[in-house]
Amino acid sequence: MVNRMVNFYALVPAAGSGSRMGSAIPKQYLPIFGKPLIYYTLSALCDYPGIARTYVVLAEGDKHWEHMGEQRFSNNMEALFRGGGTRAESVLNGLKAMAGRTAADDWVLVHDAARPCLSRQHLDRLIREAGEDPVGGLLAVPVADTLKRSDEGSRVVRTESRESLWQAQTPQMFRYGLLLEALSKAGDRVPTDEAQAMEWAGHRPKLVLGDSRNIKVTYAEDLEVAKMVLTAELEGGE
Repeated sequence: MVNRMVNFYALVPAAGSGSRMGSAIPKQYLPIFGKPLIYYTLSALCDYPGIARTYVVLAEGDKHWEHMGEQRFSNNMEALFRGGGTRAESVLNGLKAMAGRTAADDWVLVHDAARPCLSRQHLDRLIREAGEDPVGGLLAVPVADTLKRSDEGSRVVRTESRESLWQAQTPQMFRYGLLLEALSKAGDRVPTDEAQAMEWAGHRPKLVLGDSRNIKVTYAEDLEVAKMVLTAELEGGE
C-alpha cells in the first residue's frame, strides 16, 4: 500500500479590526510601500513552494479586500468570508470550510495576517523541525527582557522569572484533524492562539526557534519596524 503524500496548507485569520492601532481601517490593510500589509503576509505563504494552498478568512462584507489585488494570488489562494468574533472562531470557521479538501493528517500553518515579515527561512525551519512531530509546533523566541508583575496602580509587585518562558509567534503548525478537534472542543473558553487550544486538548506543541524579524504589527510604531525589516530583506535579496 502506497502512503498518501501529506500536504501543507496555510490559514490566515484576517477578520479583526486592529483597534489597538487606532487606525480608521483594519491594520491588515494599512499601507507599506504602497501595498496593504496583508499583501506581504500572503506573498510569503503563496510563494513558498511547500504550501499547496493558502486560505484567508475575512469578515463578512469586508470592503477593503476588493482593492487588495487578489489576482496576484489567484492560483493558490482562496478568500473565505467567514470571519468570527474572535481569532479562534475565525480559524475554526476556516478549518470547517476546508473540510472535504484537506485530509486529517495534512498540516495547517495558521499565521497572523499582521506578521508581514515572515521569511522562507522561518517556514523552512518550522517545517523541518516540527513536520515529523506527532503534535506539531510553533515559531517562538525565548523571553529576554526582565518581566514585572504590576498592581492596579501600575506599580511593581514583583519580578517574574523568565526561565523557560517563550514568546509565541506564528505560523503555528498542526495536523488538520487534531486542530479542528481541539478548537471545536474548547467550548466557551477562548484560546489566545492555536497552541493553547492544543494544550487544552492534552497535547504538548513543539517550540521552534524563531527570531525578532517575524514581528507582529500591533501598535503604530510596529509598522515602522516592519518597513525596516522588509527593506533589509529586499536589499539583501532574501
